[in-house]
Amino acid sequence: MRNKLKTITVIIFCLVSIWTINSCKKEKEATGTDKELYEMAKSTSGFTWFKNSTSLLNKSSGSGHPQPFLRTRYNSVAASKLDSNGKVMTGATFPEGSLIIKELYDNSTTLGRYAILYKKTGSADADAKGWVWGYINADGGVAEAASKKGSSCTSCHSQANNIDYMLMNKYFP
Repeated sequence: MRNKLKTITVIIFCLVSIWTINSCKKEKEATGTDKELYEMAKSTSGFTWFKNSTSLLNKSSGSGHPQPFLRTRYNSVAASKLDSNGKVMTGATFPEGSLIIKELYDNSTTLGRYAILYKKTGSADADAKGWVWGYINADGGVAEAASKKGSSCTSCHSQANNIDYMLMNKYFP
């Protein structure tokens, strides 16, 4: 009986160990469109920050992101739809080539993930509005593939008072 109990204990230990190891595997490394978005997100030159400020903002009550801090930047194409105060113009539609990057911070100093919107209508990964969605960890691991076309993002980003999926003005007036 003792040997049987020992054997069962060893088997359970092995199964738990295997499950733990598999649970800790790094998310898939970015390739294809995800890699392109990740490379664009890593560069910070030539961007305009929301409200012209690089300060971190506390996550809003309406955010579906788990990270507690964020800041958002716009490439020069997207920045053409910001007003002089650095806020998205009411009723704006971002032009082709717009790149908007929300940096999501795990704490006040550690960048955890990029949430990326890139207006590239001809892409196979673009949604019906022409946006390619990226959700990529700071280390290059893919949190959600661009091929999913923002399927887990659009329900929040389509809520009332969005401006072409942007919610910065709504939650950070």
